[in-house]
Amino acid sequence: MTGYCIATYRCFDDKADFHKKATGIAVGLTVGSWTELPEAQKAEMEKHLGKVLSVEEHAADASKTGERYADIKIAYPDLNFSKDLPALLVTVFGKLSMDGKIKLLDLEVSDSFASGFPGPKFGLEGVRSLVDVQKRPLLMSIFKSVIGHDMSNLKEQFYQQALGGVDLIKDDEILFENELTPLEKRVEACMDAARKAERETGQKLLYAVNITGPTSKLADNARKAIAAGANAILFNVLSYGYDALHELSKDASINVPIAAHPAMAGASYPSPHYGIGASLLLGKLMRLAGADLVLFPSPYGSVVMPKEENLAVKHALLKPLHELKTSFPVPSAGIHPGLVELIIRDFGTDVVVNAGGGIHGHPMGTAAGGQAFRQAIDATLDGSGLREAAKRPGNEALAAAIDAWGIREE
Repeated sequence: MTGYCIATYRCFDDKADFHKKATGIAVGLTVGSWTELPEAQKAEMEKHLGKVLSVEEHAADASKTGERYADIKIAYPDLNFSKDLPALLVTVFGKLSMDGKIKLLDLEVSDSFASGFPGPKFGLEGVRSLVDVQKRPLLMSIFKSVIGHDMSNLKEQFYQQALGGVDLIKDDEILFENELTPLEKRVEACMDAARKAERETGQKLLYAVNITGPTSKLADNARKAIAAGANAILFNVLSYGYDALHELSKDASINVPIAAHPAMAGASYPSPHYGIGASLLLGKLMRLAGADLVLFPSPYGSVVMPKEENLAVKHALLKPLHELKTSFPVPSAGIHPGLVELIIRDFGTDVVVNAGGGIHGHPMGTAAGGQAFRQAIDATLDGSGLREAAKRPGNEALAAAIDAWGIREE
């Protein structure tokens, strides 16, 4: 619908008249009341009134929640809110999020609304160009651990990760400004280690440094990191808000890829009854706000998201959306080399394999941890499989990883 943003809700109630409920939402979140208005005022307010597009009722399903529910679509006029994500979210789900068992599943924004959002500055293809890797999945590693390390320890950890053949290294999301490893000095030290490793491996990499601090200082801190040599940034989007990500991504002086971390997402998406659906929370809204890479829990690791939701996030990041660039999916948490076949099977090659403990916990050390992942990726792409590849001379890192963590086949 031209000039409207469309919200899809799932509403649970064993007795409610869902059509009446939908009308109440459409009116209550727009003009406030309708039947009580004089006819002249109705004519004036008509253009601001929400419209119920559909109500699909479902009987109780014992295999899921065991409750009766309805999927409701409501269109909200663009006239009612400014062209920013906080205004849109408050309109469609602010007060409503507290009104019983109701979950926001999706938002379809109008072309007019989307025109205010340039989306990812680099996107999937831009990130590939920066690291000069076009066909295979990318490999990312994470600083583990970070708290309490001084600069020399952090620099050595970075160097060992880089030697392993990773394409990206990111700060842990809990690495904030501190006396031991202040932002600019950390960037300078780590980028020095990156250049040293590149001379040995010939491989480019991106360092996504965590941008933190008061919201009013975020852009300044990002510019400081970039001036010190940072070629990517990490951002805890949900703790600051989508608008903060939007401000960073559209800033011409912050000309590096932004990796969006999902911290706090578990407060919003896991419940079937409440919150915001994962594909919207971690997919569509992240991309609209400008994330070039988006981290989210994998369906295999230590923080598990159901595969159906996981692949819906991937789809939201990659499918056509208002001519925006695509964002790199980064399924994360508990990833080890024995999961690489599943990751590539489910995500294809347009994915970032992201590991912390799966690299640093390798029996042969951090550099070997990265090498094991690269060997697993190569073996999966050439069809030889992990077990056969582990027997090859030179693939001792992969063999040790399989001995340590095994191979998960489903």
